[in-house]
Amino acid sequence: MTDIFEECSAINDLLQANEKIEARNRLIFLLDVIGKTEQAYNTLLNHLIRESGLYPYLDPETSSWQDRFVYESFKVDIGQNEPVTLHSEQSLVLKHLLDGDNLPLSAPTSFGKSLIIDAYIAIKRPKNVLILVPTIALTDETRRRLSKKFSAEYKIVTTSEVALGENNILIFPQERAIHYYDKFEQLDLLVVDEFYKASSAFDKERSPALLKAMLKLGEKAAQKYYLAPNIADLNDNPFTKGMTFLRMDFNTVFLEKHEEYKDINKDVQKKNDALIRILGKHKTKSLIYAGSYAGVDSVTTLLIDNTNKEDSQLLSDFSAWLATNYHPNWKLTNLVKRGVGIHTGQLHRSLSQIQVRLFEEEKDGLQTLVSTSSIIEGVNTSAENVIVWSNKKAHLKLDDFTYRNIIGRGGRMFRHFVGKIYILEEPPSPSDTQLELTFPDELLADVDDEKYKQQLSDKQLAKLLQYKKEMTQIIGQESFERLRNEGALISSDTEFIRTIALAIKNYQKFVRALANLHAPSSEYCAWTLSQKILKLAPGGWDVGYAKFAEFVRVLSSNWSLSVPELLDQLSAHDITIDEFFKLERNATFKQTALLNDINVIQKEIAPDQKMDISSYIAKLSRAFLPSCTMALEEYGLPRMLAKKIHASGLINFEDEDLDLHTAIDRLHTLRLEILEKVEGLIAFDRYVLDYFYDGITLQQSRAVGKQ
Repeated sequence: MTDIFEECSAINDLLQANEKIEARNRLIFLLDVIGKTEQAYNTLLNHLIRESGLYPYLDPETSSWQDRFVYESFKVDIGQNEPVTLHSEQSLVLKHLLDGDNLPLSAPTSFGKSLIIDAYIAIKRPKNVLILVPTIALTDETRRRLSKKFSAEYKIVTTSEVALGENNILIFPQERAIHYYDKFEQLDLLVVDEFYKASSAFDKERSPALLKAMLKLGEKAAQKYYLAPNIADLNDNPFTKGMTFLRMDFNTVFLEKHEEYKDINKDVQKKNDALIRILGKHKTKSLIYAGSYAGVDSVTTLLIDNTNKEDSQLLSDFSAWLATNYHPNWKLTNLVKRGVGIHTGQLHRSLSQIQVRLFEEEKDGLQTLVSTSSIIEGVNTSAENVIVWSNKKAHLKLDDFTYRNIIGRGGRMFRHFVGKIYILEEPPSPSDTQLELTFPDELLADVDDEKYKQQLSDKQLAKLLQYKKEMTQIIGQESFERLRNEGALISSDTEFIRTIALAIKNYQKFVRALANLHAPSSEYCAWTLSQKILKLAPGGWDVGYAKFAEFVRVLSSNWSLSVPELLDQLSAHDITIDEFFKLERNATFKQTALLNDINVIQKEIAPDQKMDISSYIAKLSRAFLPSCTMALEEYGLPRMLAKKIHASGLINFEDEDLDLHTAIDRLHTLRLEILEKVEGLIAFDRYVLDYFYDGITLQQSRAVGKQ
């Protein structure tokens, strides 16, 4: 039994010696012990909490008046009915922002960086805020958080082509954000979450798009706030020029590390046994980092073979729902009966969201979540236990930055003071991350050679001038400068854009082939010719061109056929359910981007053809689902439920004039009728609808904080 007074004395000695991190860690550990025994905080403990800067943990009922005064003084409006108390370092960051400073902030996962955004909006009432997030999953999580607080006074926008309101909070991945470049004269605040992904060292494929968004939108932003964990230093660069880098090492939870790998010593059987033992020992929620899709497959196979089914009606209902709407023999259908879920970047958005809710909020829900790096990039979830099964990310060894980000998912304020970290493979050596943001060659297509001459190398400048010369010859100077200034091209890769332009210029059948995309389903016989289009994209499509083209042909029936029916057709081409998710993502994002750039350029090169495939691109971008159903899926309403609501006649999703926000209003208004009149709703359908409606419930106007 911990002697509380002696431990408080030791913590006080550390504070007096200015050993703040060690003092804070021991204090958090003590709070965990006290919490488990349900003891009240005494005056001494509250005073140490205050001295450590952990003001939210203070108990005002048992504090001295001085400590209670601090607790009240650090309360701020964050858009809720009641203000919340910030810790000392959160308050410092907020003060910088309220003073108008531009900040790149590095702070631990448990710091509460996002809460500062909410406080800034509640206090300053900016007109337009744009938040860049790395994934669509995080888009919805952020939307749900902010909608509950600010939907009465702001239009919350998460999808392209939505008309802006008087006051707007826009939440996008970088690829969508650039479409709003011309929609407003000025941004009051530009937020970039996980801005370390602007470095090619962390996200080679998508970093150019993020740098492009930071460059273009940053020009219009009155103030900027960039967030990341575990960055030691930031190089001088044009993307954060004039900003004040803040590095905070302030943690609000303690990570208790168990270095199991030392006993495992790379023995696979020992590692398997250790995983099963750890899960059997803890009946609390556990995150398992598996490193890759192959790792997820290995871990989940092990769990199916070595764990029992849970006695949970909710999970039984979920399994039945998956069997009906996806596939009865899918691994996830079997796993959820055992309280195990899967989180990857390829699943349907609503399916990932449902699993996170079952993991985070339900006692009889998922106990374990097996994940790739999507769990650190896609959502802000955490657990008492984090098990690092693999020391790799895909095929590469984990770097210390990513490793610390993974283990940072252990613990959570007010729920788990101590996060237990089980390390089953040797971790990377500790190192400080120096974030280098530089102009990549892929961004040259969007760069004004005069404006950014100083930031470019001689080689880049020569490449840019050559690209400018060639594109001017192909499409004309006026067209080239207009497209560059408007940011009309999704890709910023000069080689890729040049390849498209030359293909259109030199291959006369190319533009005519695009016309086939407007035809009904029979037009897909023209995909043999259109494979020339597919071959333009760098990196391929994860399957052969012909197989991918066939997938898109089948996907065109996405609204009329169920997922099991689509899979039945695709089985003839050896496309499994896991490949289905991957290829649908490639079609709706990668192929859409390719066709967009082709469409933009061909209209400049061959205007006499009067060819515009933007309507087909729009269909493809929503996986051939009508109207706003794909966007609603990102909000948590699966396509199969949208189909049932449509069949009931309550909402016509095939109405091309039905936009997302109108659909949400109708869904909100018709909630009781949908629950009563839609035929075929099973138990888990109603659970999913409850989750969806929780995310679109509008906030009532508040008097608090209004100016």
